[in-house]
Amino acid sequence: MSKLFTPMRIGALDLGHRVVHAPTTRLRALPDETPSPMMVDYYRQRASQGGLFITESAHPSHDSRGYIGAPGIYTDAHVAGWRQISDAVHSKGGTIIMQIAHDGRQSHVDLSDGAAPIAPSVVPFEGKAFTQNGWVPVSPHREIALEEIPALIESFRRGAERAKAAGFDGIELHAANGYLVDTFLQDGTNRRTDAYGGSIANRTRFPLELTEALISVFGADRVGVRISPSGTWGAISDSDPQATFGAFAEALSAYGLAYLHIIEPRVSGVETVHVGQAPVASSYLRKIFKGPIIAAGGFDRDDAESIIERGDADAVAFGRFFTSNPDLPERFRRNLPLTPYVREAFWGGDERNYTDFLAYGVGDAPA
Repeated sequence: MSKLFTPMRIGALDLGHRVVHAPTTRLRALPDETPSPMMVDYYRQRASQGGLFITESAHPSHDSRGYIGAPGIYTDAHVAGWRQISDAVHSKGGTIIMQIAHDGRQSHVDLSDGAAPIAPSVVPFEGKAFTQNGWVPVSPHREIALEEIPALIESFRRGAERAKAAGFDGIELHAANGYLVDTFLQDGTNRRTDAYGGSIANRTRFPLELTEALISVFGADRVGVRISPSGTWGAISDSDPQATFGAFAEALSAYGLAYLHIIEPRVSGVETVHVGQAPVASSYLRKIFKGPIIAAGGFDRDDAESIIERGDADAVAFGRFFTSNPDLPERFRRNLPLTPYVREAFWGGDERNYTDFLAYGVGDAPA
């Protein structure tokens, strides 16, 4: 039997197979950042019996987005909208975890009522935010003050409480891809000289305090953390990524988390930047992190089988292939052909090339 389709337990959660829906930013929330009806359809279509679905990023405050159309988790309306999604996934026998994120310096003043984006330090970079005017250069960011950090952590904790109220089975901290948490972690973007900068222990302080805030709501066995060692998305960098991420993984391991979610550096965002490169981050961190590992980034069915067989990961998350194959686990199970994804529909839009993809044998993919 394929290892992809053997059951496993991650923390408090029992899964029937190891094909995970990765968090994929699709930007189809309502104007008030509530999940839209078409989002409910999208999640329902891709949920599977025994499958794990990790949501696109939900933002704990209005000013924490870097993309218009991204959903929030800071109002009662958001809770009600997400509840429809968790119910839809549960109705298919699936498990659903909310990813919570602050986009940090990858943002624009148009998304935050004129407030400058925040970061641990001011390190100018060339990036793009998605606003009502489309993709535009990010706004200049400011260094967050020491006294502002407790309130920021509290916003994540309240977001976790709302996620729990919305019926989610767990929560994932987005500490990857050059967003706020990642910029605290890596020394290319963190130039602080206080308790949150300098040494690795100081740079991991903020991510670990956020992890503890989420654990206070869900318990450690329902919390995961996503990282992108040596990743390049968001102009992120570190002078010694093995040391930084090794220390971070070791610290996270002590909590008894549900899982560590690792993005391989062969991808950057939705682009494969190192075609043919074998997974490297998961194999290194497997020796350090003692809990379950979910690997992500450029995997196909055969790659997924291989990394699970080697023991470097326990499950594999897929993003691009899931966008156009709502029945991806079944296609992998039966080794069926895949419908090509439509890159132009990744970042916002309507139902076209979003909820109109069909299961294998039901009909043709959208034109």
